[in-house]
Amino acid sequence: MTSGLAAQLSTARETAPRGSAIYPAAAPPPQRTLVDIFQFTAAAHPNAPALDAGTGTLSYAALAAEVDEVVTMWRAAGLGLGDRIGIRIPSGTAELYVSILATLSIGAAYVPVDFDDPAERAETIWREAEVSAIAGPGGEIRMLREPRRRPIRPPSPDNDAWIIFTSGSTGKPKGVAVTHRSAAAFVDAEAELFLPDDPLGPADRVLAGLSVGFDASCEEMWLAWRHGACLVPAPRELVRAGAELGRWLVERGITVVSTVPTLAALWPVDVLGGVRLVILGGEATSRELAAKLDLPGREVWNTYGPTETTVVASAARVSADLPVRIGYPLTGWQLAVVGPNGEPVSWGGTGELVIGGVGLARYLDPDKDREKFAPLPSLGWERAYRSGDVVRADPEGLIFVGRADDQVKIGGRRVELGEVDAALAALPGVSAAASVVRKTETGAPVLVGYLALSAPESTLDVAGARQKLAEHLPAALVPVLAVLPTLPVRASGKVDRDALPWPLEADSAAEWSGAEAIIAENWTAVLGQAPAEDSDFFSAGGGSLAVAHLVSRLREHYPHASVADIYQHPTVRGLAEKLTDASTTQAVKTEPKSATPGSFALFGLAQSLFALAVFAFAGLRTLLVVVAFHEVGALAAVPGITSIVPWYAVAVAWLLLFTSPGRVMLSATGARVATVGIRPGKHRRAGWNHLRLWAAERWVTAVGVASVTGTFWVRFYARALGCRVGRHVDLHALPPVTGLATFGDRAAVEPDSDLAGWWLDSDCVRVGRVEVGAGSRIGSHTTLMDGAIVEDDAEVLSGSSVRGTVPSGRRWGGAPARDLGDRRGGWPDGPARRSLLWRTIYGLTPLLTGVIMLLAAFPGFLVLGSLITNAMTVATAAWAIPLATLTSLATYAGSTVLVVRLLNFAVKPGAHLVDSLTGWCAWLVQRLTTGARGTLFALYAGLLTSTWLRMLGARIGRGTEVSTVTGLPSMMTVGSGSFLADDTSLAPYELRNGWLLIGTARVGDRTFIGNSAEVARDRWVPDGALIGVLSSAPERVPENTSWLGRPAMLLPRKPEGGSAARTYEPPRRLVVARMLIETCRLVPVMVSYGLTVFTVALLSFLLTSQGVVAAVLTACWLMPVIALIAIVVATAAKWLLVGKHVPRERPLWSSFVWRNELAAVFFEELVTRWAGTALIGTPVFSFVLRGMGAKIGRGVHCETRWLPEPDLVTLGDGAVVNRGCVVQTHLFHDRIMRLGPIRIGRNATIAPRSVVLFDSTVGAGGSVWANSLVMRGEALPDGTAWAGIPVAAQTGVAPR
Repeated sequence: MTSGLAAQLSTARETAPRGSAIYPAAAPPPQRTLVDIFQFTAAAHPNAPALDAGTGTLSYAALAAEVDEVVTMWRAAGLGLGDRIGIRIPSGTAELYVSILATLSIGAAYVPVDFDDPAERAETIWREAEVSAIAGPGGEIRMLREPRRRPIRPPSPDNDAWIIFTSGSTGKPKGVAVTHRSAAAFVDAEAELFLPDDPLGPADRVLAGLSVGFDASCEEMWLAWRHGACLVPAPRELVRAGAELGRWLVERGITVVSTVPTLAALWPVDVLGGVRLVILGGEATSRELAAKLDLPGREVWNTYGPTETTVVASAARVSADLPVRIGYPLTGWQLAVVGPNGEPVSWGGTGELVIGGVGLARYLDPDKDREKFAPLPSLGWERAYRSGDVVRADPEGLIFVGRADDQVKIGGRRVELGEVDAALAALPGVSAAASVVRKTETGAPVLVGYLALSAPESTLDVAGARQKLAEHLPAALVPVLAVLPTLPVRASGKVDRDALPWPLEADSAAEWSGAEAIIAENWTAVLGQAPAEDSDFFSAGGGSLAVAHLVSRLREHYPHASVADIYQHPTVRGLAEKLTDASTTQAVKTEPKSATPGSFALFGLAQSLFALAVFAFAGLRTLLVVVAFHEVGALAAVPGITSIVPWYAVAVAWLLLFTSPGRVMLSATGARVATVGIRPGKHRRAGWNHLRLWAAERWVTAVGVASVTGTFWVRFYARALGCRVGRHVDLHALPPVTGLATFGDRAAVEPDSDLAGWWLDSDCVRVGRVEVGAGSRIGSHTTLMDGAIVEDDAEVLSGSSVRGTVPSGRRWGGAPARDLGDRRGGWPDGPARRSLLWRTIYGLTPLLTGVIMLLAAFPGFLVLGSLITNAMTVATAAWAIPLATLTSLATYAGSTVLVVRLLNFAVKPGAHLVDSLTGWCAWLVQRLTTGARGTLFALYAGLLTSTWLRMLGARIGRGTEVSTVTGLPSMMTVGSGSFLADDTSLAPYELRNGWLLIGTARVGDRTFIGNSAEVARDRWVPDGALIGVLSSAPERVPENTSWLGRPAMLLPRKPEGGSAARTYEPPRRLVVARMLIETCRLVPVMVSYGLTVFTVALLSFLLTSQGVVAAVLTACWLMPVIALIAIVVATAAKWLLVGKHVPRERPLWSSFVWRNELAAVFFEELVTRWAGTALIGTPVFSFVLRGMGAKIGRGVHCETRWLPEPDLVTLGDGAVVNRGCVVQTHLFHDRIMRLGPIRIGRNATIAPRSVVLFDSTVGAGGSVWANSLVMRGEALPDGTAWAGIPVAAQTGVAPR
């Protein structure tokens, strides 16, 4: 007990009537306002951080300056002293807190409404509070009355500071007004209470995690601003996530937390190590939680206070060995415990808590105010608030017992059940209703609405009823519904809520046994409602979090249980059959890891040395361009340009480095030398064979041999590597560098397939042969793992992963691929005829793409020529580079559009010969548009993307968002308001037996196509549908349904939309703001262009002044220096634009989303373009990612650049992320960007082409196999193997 509290106790016993439970008030703090407090703190600590909203930190001086700007604007609009201003701004943003302070500064009262609350509730509050104006996001201020002159002076203590609305017992929210006197007294009283020996100060950081519509948010704000500390808002979705917030507290250096007990109970003790003050309130605190939090060096307080008495009325220090109390009154507050007669009870007695003193607020409704703040004659109090809370009058401090009425707390939010009851009673066909908060066995609170129907024989459409309720209530207040014949009542006629049944019984009784009983028991524990025979988990109220809870409980009995099992089998009986069938086989356990950390250093050094060789090759190729420029200039007799190297030597070098045959020869030779002697089997990670395989892949990427795929040159290349290639093979993907592949006659491999045949599996490198039989088809984006065999005339659907054998004539698909039946029709009978003429045209086509690139480079050559001939100074060239960049981009884009639009005339739906005009045009269109995705990366995922696709021939509706998409544009139709995420594929062509199939892909309005998902030819995804990550659209998709997997399964989903103004219907000002930020994407392109011009200009200067040898030597070391500059610029841009990423939610139309995309363009245009080819998979690349914020352990092998928000990624020691993987730390479902962390444990492996979604964990030693999807929120146990979309535990023989 503190000395201050001991003094209060002594005073209480001396002054109270003998035996009466009264806690009298000490003298209140001196009168002042919140504005006085803030100004005093800002003057005392001008440079101390005041607000860190995640996008930058404002000092007290900077915060005060921003507040003053808003004050000036609002006063000019006619707002001032005595006004009431509604605040409805997204939580956690700097503008929210600036608006609150500005409201207080002009002498107005702020009236907050949670940004996520329904518009109807907001309008009710504005009307009841008679607000003068409403402050919205983006600086918006909406006036609700005519401006009038107001006194320009600070508020007085008697002016209102805020008006907060709580739930009303009549169903209508009630407004509570708090004056500056009460608010400032509360702030000053708490300052006396907490940490008296080491008060809060500028070194402290205070968590802001509560809605400003909840009065406890005032405590968070003023704990910081009273003491010169920094307020640190947490993203709302992170606060709701609970356990994840703990890690965020550590990362943000939080030292002070004010929260509700339910949330604090979720955090591991170790994450609170830096927190020295914890304040609990809003709900009853358990003794177990008190013991958990009460540690040396930390003060833990339990507080109590209704909104009507200014946030907190009493407080008690929490101790592990004492009962949990709500303690004594704050300085200036007075408390009494009274019985039914209004007289104080005796010490130790139980009664209703009545509150008086300086903290009393008032209701806006005068009648309600007189009723609830009536005098207390027994004590002579003129005003007293009857709390309705039952407490025990312990002399050592009050103890909370419960509620005397129907008011409850849900997640710290006080809810008067009358508001929910009123909404329930308003449902059609309902005669009586009551709501109650219950708790499941998992401890999760559940709001249940009990209904009696007007016609007992009628039934209720539960889903429709919940939808109606969501239109009137905040999402947290929409209850689970239960229909009863009648509602139990007390003698008074009121509903007897205690007699309402819980857990809920099923509509029809069911008797379970065995596995069904286990599932039913855990189902009831998670949802609080016993399942009937036909109960559907999702219709019964289950969501993604409930799925995670249920799976976690079921894994105690069935270790292989997966999220997909519940989605696919949402009934008890169906799930039981699934789990019992699967339990007959042994779940895969991965083998122990044996990677030797000591070998990583030598391996990394060797990689780095080879990376320098790759950089040198790039430099020499650039030097060749400079030499060729000089030779062409000399031949054209351009003044000032002379020949340096004989033209025939330049021609030979050009043929070797820039033509298809030269690239084939260079790539094949280098790869054969690097991989000679490597045989199928297991090889040591970080060993000699691993290094050679990695080096071979880097070499062929640097040479650029991928440009020959689809032509006859790729068959020459495959044979040169050692592959066996039959006649008339259509190879639209690269063969393995190992040469361990066989392609039978007429085999077809579609674009972007992975045929490498080797991958890194934790401590070993797996190498195997890849065989594609005669007449077989390998769909696009497919991965053939080591040892994969696809027999003759078989078909592997797109996006699959194959290990083992696909039998002849069968159709396989999925990850891992499984038998889907006989090969389907739709293809012409027999092989197509082949044409030497068209083979020749295919082979010469890379020259056309080369011409487009030369045209785009022409403006740069003009700048270079001007520098060489002294027609332009270096300073002038620096100014000319932006113009040259724009001209180059326009030239490339214009040339691409022109060629594609001409080719589109021949691209028609149907089956066509590969060797035909239509076949060639389709192949070239897809090739050009895919290439443009890289060259014009800055154009994608922005406002102009839809326009760009329309220019290419696609039909794109208004308001559709497109990230990066491949396929045939003229075959794409996308409705209005849809969303196409990264790497989606629409209407790609298909290959088989010399035939090429083309068809249309249509996407309806407001439809979502997830990352790496596909809408194949002749598929239609209607309005409101969703195709998940890595999934393919099925043949028939009903409206407003969601699908996941390959083949796709129906997936229950609840839309989580935000404000229409921030998602689908942005105002013009947001469109303009976004356009301005997206225009800045030209900056990294210009930087990259400038680096190119600088490189060629320097090499040209050395070539003419120092000679060929000096230029060659410089070219070899210059490229890594340029790459380093590019990395530094991109890293600086990331930190300046978005700072440190943290879990959060942001609507599409918000500056954070646009700035995040801008940072991604910096990374792609600078890091990927200049360093990616050489550094991917090296320790140096890990250092680059660490510089971006990623947490990467020792010996990590990361062979992907797709870590969109590196700060949110943790890769444990020895972890492996193979090529083509996406560590997806955000998603855009429902146009809300959600970010969360991903943890890949020590020695875990993510196989090629897999995607790991945010909020997930892959346990130590775990394995995710190729082309698989780890769902959001999944936690894969240590040492287990998983595969599929979504992943499921693998059974049978482990792959290791």
